[in-house]
Amino acid sequence: MHIQVLAQSITEVVSDIAIIPVFENEGAELGSNAAVFDKTMDNKILSLIQDGEIQGKFAQTTVIHNFERANVKKTLLVGAGKRNELTGSKIRQLAAVALQNCRKCRAQKVAVAIEDFAAPPQLEQAKAAQAWVEGAILGSYTFEDYKSTVDDQAVTPEEMVILAPVAAGESLRKSVLWAQKYAEATNFARDLVNQPGNAMTPGIMADRAMRVAERNGLQVHLLEREDMEREGMGALLAVAQGSTQPPKLIVLKYVGDPRAETIAFIGKGVTFDSGGISIKPTEGMGEMKTDMAGGAAVIGALKAISELKPKVNVLGIIPATENMPAGNALKPGDIVRSLSGKTIEIITTDAEGRLILADAIIYAKQLGAGKLIDVATLTGACVIALGTVASGVVTNNQSWCQAVLAAADQADERMWQLPNFPEYKEQIKGVLADLKNSGGKHAGSITAGLFLSEFAADTPWVHIDIAGTASTEKPHGCPVKGATGVAVRTLIQVALNAE
Repeated sequence: MHIQVLAQSITEVVSDIAIIPVFENEGAELGSNAAVFDKTMDNKILSLIQDGEIQGKFAQTTVIHNFERANVKKTLLVGAGKRNELTGSKIRQLAAVALQNCRKCRAQKVAVAIEDFAAPPQLEQAKAAQAWVEGAILGSYTFEDYKSTVDDQAVTPEEMVILAPVAAGESLRKSVLWAQKYAEATNFARDLVNQPGNAMTPGIMADRAMRVAERNGLQVHLLEREDMEREGMGALLAVAQGSTQPPKLIVLKYVGDPRAETIAFIGKGVTFDSGGISIKPTEGMGEMKTDMAGGAAVIGALKAISELKPKVNVLGIIPATENMPAGNALKPGDIVRSLSGKTIEIITTDAEGRLILADAIIYAKQLGAGKLIDVATLTGACVIALGTVASGVVTNNQSWCQAVLAAADQADERMWQLPNFPEYKEQIKGVLADLKNSGGKHAGSITAGLFLSEFAADTPWVHIDIAGTASTEKPHGCPVKGATGVAVRTLIQVALNAE
């Protein structure tokens, strides 16, 4: 979608749809742009409000056909709720709802006066514009790669015009650019996660990462099985040994300032997780293609970071493998040696993500990372604890964690810090080895995170468990059904804030 910012009135722009907000309980009051626009339509909007047909309730929509107006064919009225309750997060939702309606109307060009959405005094126009553009791009996302026929009754708009006063200036244009990059990177990650397992193997995932690197000027390095054996990545190799698909360790690097500290983003890349010998139930196993969502988030984030060019250094590390049962697969009771030298007793082969991340964390430190963030669909226990609303967070460094949580808040992604009391570590102490790869069902998301903390050691580290937030069955605004691209925007924001 092409997006441009114009310092014009909504009455002056030729478009298929003009999007107008209507606030709840405000009677005949309209925003300045909406009021001017309504006058050219013989006060149709006010008439509908006065008749009670339009009440301004949040996300309520009404389409008006402007047959007599050649420059604007239709008007989409979007209920914005109560004026003093409108936030950036809600603007994202409204934009998603609006663009989904525009798709149904087959609109090619849409126009919105962002000044009317930035009505509450606490909302800056630039932030409102960023939220709107993100919501519009995220909400109009579709994945139809494998459909022989597509819905020709719905067409994503080709152009969106953001109308703003001249005074809004460059800050608004910059916000719109950032929003495009954020949302497009999120949709890129969604595309990766939505692919079926036979079309997103470790090798294919590595190819997609290399293409991103080539197009965006990222450094890229790929470790094959032989390289991992030479390095001593026994934990990652143990998970991979049951699959006919060779594992890949993908390393991307963005250098924005050679003198600056390097931050590592580490993403779990299990392209299909059967559970291995500890095989999962048949029901829902098809969804285990999404177990590489953390890796997809890292690739998507590096894509946007390379385009926005902050003065930071970012490593992206994705251990990619399948977790499959076979005669040579990892077994419960086996003991493996990680890259750090620590040994791990295998309690269940379905706790494989922490094994591959353990080696990736050590490798990131060897490459010079001074701060770490790992992103993984790690535990069903996190879904039990937080549902599908928030991602779980575990850390060994509170100030670094606060920086990540602040970035998540800016990116409108909900994350919640879990405790890391030392008593929890007792659950993962090994009997025959240094560690166990599972501490049992109690506090499972916490003990999984603390397992990884053993490899982060003293390096500031934050673990983000996205098991409950990586995909959704129920569309609601920006997240349409399928992959959500969660954590992409947070990782981008972390990099921008670190400048």
